[in-house]
Amino acid sequence: MAAAAQGDELSAPIDEALAAAKQRSVPAIVDFYAPWCYSCYFMAKNVKNGPEWQRLQKQAVIVSLDADSPAGAHWMKQFAARGLPSYVVLDAGGRELGRISLERTRAQFYPEIAAISARGGDFEALKARVADGSPASRAAGREVLATFAARRDAAGAQAWLAGLAPAARQALDADPAGSLWQSRLALQAAASAGDAAACTAVAQAVLDGALGCDRAYELGRALECTAGLSVAQRRSLFAGQVPVMRQLLDRQVFVPKPGCADARSLVTTAADLSKALGDDKAEAALLDRAIADIERRLGGAGKLDLKRDRNLADNLRLYLERAGRIEALDALYPQLIAAYPDDYVYAFRHGRNLVERGEFARALPWLEQAAPKAYGVNRLNVARYRAEALRKLGRDDDAKQVVADALKANGPFFPDEVAKLKAAL
Repeated sequence: MAAAAQGDELSAPIDEALAAAKQRSVPAIVDFYAPWCYSCYFMAKNVKNGPEWQRLQKQAVIVSLDADSPAGAHWMKQFAARGLPSYVVLDAGGRELGRISLERTRAQFYPEIAAISARGGDFEALKARVADGSPASRAAGREVLATFAARRDAAGAQAWLAGLAPAARQALDADPAGSLWQSRLALQAAASAGDAAACTAVAQAVLDGALGCDRAYELGRALECTAGLSVAQRRSLFAGQVPVMRQLLDRQVFVPKPGCADARSLVTTAADLSKALGDDKAEAALLDRAIADIERRLGGAGKLDLKRDRNLADNLRLYLERAGRIEALDALYPQLIAAYPDDYVYAFRHGRNLVERGEFARALPWLEQAAPKAYGVNRLNVARYRAEALRKLGRDDDAKQVVADALKANGPFFPDEVAKLKAAL
């Protein structure tokens, strides 16, 4: 395929969406998703439907891009979209108005999208509105900082802040929400750099803030960044988060109608917190509680209806894996594959899990079941594990053929994954 043809293929979805947006005089929304994305499952079932979604489809051109496809991966990189799902709102000229990163509840998503779409200009125009200490300037500043955080662009935020007029900077520093966003961006930068000292210095300011459901992300970031510290040091830093997380779980997760869209991150981050503090019993008890809660929501342990809610079904899979319940996990995988037969995801996950446990003969049929349904970067990942299983079973020629077929079908895309696949031989 010629380079120009490749570019046309990658650009076509956005070009077509922008042309339609211009014709209709509406924004374009780029909806990034992936077939393995549990947060995308949540959005599909709980948010992207009903009269609000139908109305949004009339008010904007929505283009959905699979992040594992060549075009999706290309535009994820172009827009610096680093989380899934991501919703990037563009004006008809292709300039970004704003974005939403990760899942939201229905009550959060539609007002956020409406506010972004209603902006009188793109992101550069929004930044220009932060000029003094007025309430309007502070409000625009909070939006700018939130957008930088969604982009995970802490360096860009710092450069922008450094160039503000003194009155505007002082107003943002004094504004509780503006100050919290700055601390969150500083933690983001420190975590990205792997700087445990900088993470420690800013973590308390972040965790003392009104984070709501986002606490899982910020606490998780701080825990990961300080993994090299001693248990005693981490207890000093994070022990106060135990009752806060327990309250969030009791009020927002383990209730008839959970209030946080991403219950999974709250559960796993709370489990990570217990582990970091050396409380293995609390970690195990929380995972047991989460497993029992999902089984109840899906109809009961003996009669799981996995089609009822794929987000919950996938959370169950993860919690079983995290809890080390291998026998229960191995029993669940065939049920998940049967419940969602049209994609590669669970056959691949099961095969990969078995390969990682050294059970190559058991893994191979599941990987072979996944292979015909895989595409894009998925095709390469499935082929890599198939080749590993085949080689371990003494079938080197078959492994080489699997790799050759995947590389031929893949074309010129995903060079990093191609290198990993070639290395499997």
